[in-house]
Amino acid sequence: MRVLLLVPATPSSGNTTSAERIRNHLIAEGHSCLFLENDELSTRGHIRAFLEANGISAVIGVHLYKVGRLLQGCPVPFGIVFGGTDLNEDAKSAAKLAVMASVVRESRFLVAFTDELKETAVRLWDDSHTKIHVQPQAIITNPTKNFDWRDYLYKAGVPLKPHTLLFLLVCGLRRVKDPLFIIHAFSDWHETHADVFLLIIGPELDPVLSAEVKNCTANMSGVWFVGPLPQAHLHAAMSSSFCLVNSSISEGMSGAILEEFVVQARRLIGDSLLRRHLITGAKNLLETSHSLSSERRTYARLVHLLI
Repeated sequence: MRVLLLVPATPSSGNTTSAERIRNHLIAEGHSCLFLENDELSTRGHIRAFLEANGISAVIGVHLYKVGRLLQGCPVPFGIVFGGTDLNEDAKSAAKLAVMASVVRESRFLVAFTDELKETAVRLWDDSHTKIHVQPQAIITNPTKNFDWRDYLYKAGVPLKPHTLLFLLVCGLRRVKDPLFIIHAFSDWHETHADVFLLIIGPELDPVLSAEVKNCTANMSGVWFVGPLPQAHLHAAMSSSFCLVNSSISEGMSGAILEEFVVQARRLIGDSLLRRHLITGAKNLLETSHSLSSERRTYARLVHLLI
């Protein structure tokens, strides 16, 4: 089957990472899968023309509002993967809620990353419960072995000392991630604890907020905006840092936190006590809730609902 995977135009985001895994799952199952961001097909007319021109049999969209609104009246079957902000933020708008209700009715299936997100969706559309499948995000970590994080920061002008504690905020710069809150709080902390630094890693998604963040980091002590990193470099940076923080006011499921959990477990593998209690627990959690094979089985099953 020829499937279109349609995602919001937010590079380096969790939704994009999830969509790339889904694409790999579908290809592994023998399907042909095209991957596009919604700014490449910005109207329902564009969608219909693309489907016809490319012989698309089905669509999987990521984000109920941003992508789902383009799939209303779609001539081929489609399913939707909830993004998080669609249910937690977009649903606060009556106009967006009406659009999403229409998409829910038309969809063949819906995927939620957590039971909590499913419960939120069912509260909004009580007849949707039979369509919703809970599938946590699978986690893959592959840190770049030869990436020297501290050397990278030194060359970027970050004034590190041997015992500096590096805290990471990994997020695309947009309001829902609330980076300004943690920037101000962390800079105040740095004034009394000069050995702590906050490094913000991620793409500039909101131009106005991005300008505010860069202005703050340029004029406040202890905080630096690094920008986006390739995922393998990001995982290496996590393993060489002290702590990952999250300031989001609305979260579906934070892939960055789950990835940090894995890379830090690997980092601590030499301690027998931690190995027994933490690393074994991390492995069990991944195998039971965030395994790649489980995610693949789910999407292999769901794609058949689009036939």
